[in-house]
This record gives sequence, C-alpha cells and structure tokens, in this order.
Amino acid sequence: MTATDHPPKLGPQRGAARRGDAAADKAPALSARGVSKTYASGLVALEGIDLDIQRGEIFALLGPNGAGKTTLINIVCGLVNKSSGTVRAAGHDIVAEYRAARSLIGLVPQELTTDAFETVLATVNYSRGLFGLPKNRAHIEKVLRDLALWDRRGSRLRSLSGGMKRRVMIAKALSHEPSILFLDEPTAGVDVELRRDMWQLVRRLRESGVTIILTTHYIEEAEEMADRVGVISKGRLVVVDEKTELMRKLGRKQLSVQLETPITAIPRVLEGHGLELGEGGRSVHYVYEAAQDSHSIDSLLRDLGAAGLRVRDIETRQSTLEEIFVSLVKEET
Repeated sequence: MTATDHPPKLGPQRGAARRGDAAADKAPALSARGVSKTYASGLVALEGIDLDIQRGEIFALLGPNGAGKTTLINIVCGLVNKSSGTVRAAGHDIVAEYRAARSLIGLVPQELTTDAFETVLATVNYSRGLFGLPKNRAHIEKVLRDLALWDRRGSRLRSLSGGMKRRVMIAKALSHEPSILFLDEPTAGVDVELRRDMWQLVRRLRESGVTIILTTHYIEEAEEMADRVGVISKGRLVVVDEKTELMRKLGRKQLSVQLETPITAIPRVLEGHGLELGEGGRSVHYVYEAAQDSHSIDSLLRDLGAAGLRVRDIETRQSTLEEIFVSLVKEET
C-alpha cells in the first residue's frame, strides 16, 4: 500500500458481524443492572449501578477520584469481578459469554503498560492477535496514521515520549476493531496536540458507529464531546441525562444588567428579585434556574424601568457542566 492509498474506514462492522443474532443487534451497547462491588476490606466501591449506554453515542462518566469510575470500567472489561448484578455488552453477558463480549470492547487504561523493548507496529499487531484475529495491514496502518504513529512504527516503545506511548495505548485498543471503546482519563497529562488528535479520532469513530465511554477530569471536554453524561459519587450514580437536558434542568443562568448610571443600593421596588449589586454599582445581577420561564425576567425588566434605571446592556451566562458537577457532588457529600 502506498502513502496515497486510503485504507478502509475504522468502524464496528466486523464486530457487528460477530454478534450474530437479531436480539443482540437491538440491545444497548452496554447494559448494567444492580452492579455492586465490595472489596475484602469492606470498601464499597460500587453500589447498585443501573445504566444503559446506546450504540453510537459518546457517554461521559464524571466523578471525583475514588468515586468508582475505573472500578466500573474494569468490571465491564473483565479486569475486576463484580460482587453482584449483571453486565451485558451488545446483549452478551460479560461472564457467561466472556469471549463474545470482550471481543467487542477496546480499553485505553489510565496506566501506560507497554513492552519497552517491542516496536510500535509489533505491539499493536500483537494486541490484535490476542483476539484470535488474522493480520490486517490496512486496518493497523489506518489506526497508526490516525494517531500520527505510522512514521514511528519501527521505533521501540522505550524510545517514545509519554505522549507517544499514550497514542500506542489507543492504537492497541483499536487494533481488533471494537464496537465499544472505553477511554479512562485518556488525555490526563498529555500535550495539547495529542488531546486535539484524540478528540478528532473520537469523532470519526463515533461517526462510524463506535460507542465511546470516557472518563475525564477535563470537564470542558465532556461538555464539548458527550451526548449524555453520568455523574458518579461514592460508588453511586447521582444522575444520568443528556448533556443539554442536564444543563437545562440543573444549570443556573445569570442575567447581568449594565446600567447607564451607577447606583449605591438596590431600589426597594427591585428587592423581591434577589438582585446582587455589581462592582461600583454599575450593574445588577439576577441568578435564576435554566429551566425557569421568562415571566420573571420580563417582570424584572419592567421593574427596572419603574425604578427609573436606564439599561445600557444585558448579557446572560449559563452554568458550565463543571459547575453542575461540583454542585451534584456537594449534594452527595
């Protein structure tokens, strides 16, 4: 294959063929029911997790350190045994049908675990072989090119930077063409260029039908990329909802009114609105729920006029996903 050839598009087609029955094809990409994990020490890492993740969506799992994110991922990927409950990947029970389920899943873990003396190309090919799959030069080349690794395919892993090793971990996870991809803090500690390349690749994978489940501390990434968001705290799912719906229901907005003439105090006629006086008295700020209707805002603007205040400018700001996340976790603590 020459450098100008275009290898086949990445996607879950081969994995879909392996599923083999209509019932499995209609099942969610991932389904968990009553999943709990208690360690021998008595630590409850997960408690009664119920979750469905649909095919082809990007699902962001957010939570503080120790919340249970990685434990849940490791259970799904067969690295940790659950204490109770069931998990199915595209309809396949991860215990009773381990091989079928695991063949559909790719995992990019937080830790960099690579053979320092192996080459990039060999380690990615080896990962594909672990699933009993024949070599597929076109697919492996496509993966390596997408991750800017093709020119380093002959390099030994010990010679690579941390960011390049992270790219190799992603390539290994994609080597067997999974239809479900877990990204556990994939951009933690990596450079801006890799982070950009990573999300471009995620978008292409989603467009081809791959389901993406990610955990991240970069909440702005989840806000930009995810279709739905789940917040986990102390081993329990606090909320699961579409990103836009979550922000609509739980987000708060701030209406800032810039005044033509500064004031020293909130006029009595406006006291019922709970306004805050801005710095220098040049503005007033009104905080309201994102789901709230517009009647209170109309009332506020009328009362501003009744108080003789002339408005120079108005701007609104909505809560970010990070602010919602912090609020939800505080409620749990």
